[in-house]
Amino acid sequence: MGTKRFIAILVALLPLLSFGQGDLVIINGIGNRDIPPAYRISMNPAIIDTVLGTQVQQYPLLSLRFPTQIKVDTIKPVTIKVEPKLQQLYSTYVKVGIGSELMPLGEVYFDSKRSRKYVYGVHAQHLSSFGNITNYAPAQFDRTRTNVYGAINEKNYSLRGDVHYNNQGLHYYGLVDSVQSVERSTIAQRYQDVGAVFSFDSHKKDSAQLNYKINVAYNHFNSKKPSDSLSAWRGSENYVAVGGSGWYRQGKEIFAAEANVRYNGYRYGTQSDTLQFVADSGLVLNNTVINLKPTVTTQLWNNRFRAILGFDFVVDASTQTKVHLYPVAEIKYSLFNDIFIPFIGVRGGLKQRTFRSTVDDNEFVLSNLQLKNENTGIDVYGGFKGTLSSRISFNVNASFARVKDKAFFITDTTFSLGNKFNLMYDTLNQTTIEGSVSYQMNEKLKVDAIGRYYSYLLLNNSYAWNLPQWQAGVRGSYNLYDKFLVNLDVNFEGGRKALVYDATESDVTLENGQLAKRMGLITDINLGLEYRYNKRVSAFIQFNNLASQRYFRWYNHPVQIFQVMGGITARF
Repeated sequence: MGTKRFIAILVALLPLLSFGQGDLVIINGIGNRDIPPAYRISMNPAIIDTVLGTQVQQYPLLSLRFPTQIKVDTIKPVTIKVEPKLQQLYSTYVKVGIGSELMPLGEVYFDSKRSRKYVYGVHAQHLSSFGNITNYAPAQFDRTRTNVYGAINEKNYSLRGDVHYNNQGLHYYGLVDSVQSVERSTIAQRYQDVGAVFSFDSHKKDSAQLNYKINVAYNHFNSKKPSDSLSAWRGSENYVAVGGSGWYRQGKEIFAAEANVRYNGYRYGTQSDTLQFVADSGLVLNNTVINLKPTVTTQLWNNRFRAILGFDFVVDASTQTKVHLYPVAEIKYSLFNDIFIPFIGVRGGLKQRTFRSTVDDNEFVLSNLQLKNENTGIDVYGGFKGTLSSRISFNVNASFARVKDKAFFITDTTFSLGNKFNLMYDTLNQTTIEGSVSYQMNEKLKVDAIGRYYSYLLLNNSYAWNLPQWQAGVRGSYNLYDKFLVNLDVNFEGGRKALVYDATESDVTLENGQLAKRMGLITDINLGLEYRYNKRVSAFIQFNNLASQRYFRWYNHPVQIFQVMGGITARF
């Protein structure tokens, strides 16, 4: 039976089979079946995802071409900075000049050259005048100073010695020649000064070790002998001093101490004797001062704050033995990198008065003087200093001091004709206000200006005799191409009064039973010019007292008017 016929019978019987599912009928038949040929699927299996990837865009590389330039640059040679050579030193310096009023000038300096270990030198100076001052007694003078020094500098110590000899001649010219004529020999005076100072300093680098300094000094000073038979009747003194100091650093503190013993033996004539026909008795004064001064110094806050605290214990063994204790305290603080530094402190001390120191203050004094030590019980001071720029600095301060046995120079009428000065002592309260400013432009220009005002209150006297109420000064120097050097010095003083005994003089007032004479204004202007021909030879000219003012430095002792001095200097 064919296939087609089998399929037709099966279709016809299908309805019947659908309702007769209870019996199983098996039909066997024979037929032909066409089977299509098998073939391989050419596609590979792949996962079909619902997320479609973004196609990656590809851009071709741009072909860029930059022009290339080849340039050979010059290379500067290497500069090696060489420090300037040390300025050549000359061992000898000589200055010679002559001035109006027949004033010869001579100076000689001989010093060692650069040496790490040895230093030595000799200095000599001379200035004299053969001129006179109109309407006054002879006023010639001469001053000669010599000094020899030497030092040894080692790594851990230094040793220095200094020997000097000074000779000074003058005349007590404070007499009006038209009223009273005197011989030069009767008003002549000559002072001789010889002495030596030796010191030893330690220089230990380790701050944990003690450093110290030792000083030994001797000085002899005397006035002119009146005659061979009266050689003892002149002022003469021997001064000896031994002292030392030490300091030790521990952390931020420095512990220091200073100790000194100073003896001064002053003689005039023989004690308990009196010159015949002259109300002049002998004087002998042994004056010893011993002091011990311990201090401690501390620095805080990067050394901006600095404080010193201590005391000065002094034994005054002169006419009577007295003990004094003086305060030593100071505090200062640096603000704005040293632009402004306020400070305040308190101090005191005993100043030993000697014949030599008195002559340094006033050379027209008597040779027979009652010498007393000056006792500053307390001196309170404060102020501020600092810098306005790298070239300008300033200082303003004020102080109040109470001084016992302050010495004042008054005209003597007992042992002289009124042309010499004696000492008067009194208790003084002194207030001082001071201000100064400095300007410096390298070594080319330097200018300093200072002003002071004083207020005096005395216990027994009306005025502080011969002391100024105010002072002002300007000092400057200018260096032009190291070829021309200019120096200017201007000084003013006012408010000075002298104690006199003649009420008929001009500008004299009576105050508390004392006659006070106005001394007038001091105006002293000095100008110096120097031309350097080369490093070894130069010429100079000096103009003194340009205002040509015959002011009185001391009562009845006027200065010379306008003076000119010129000369040359040489180095070799």
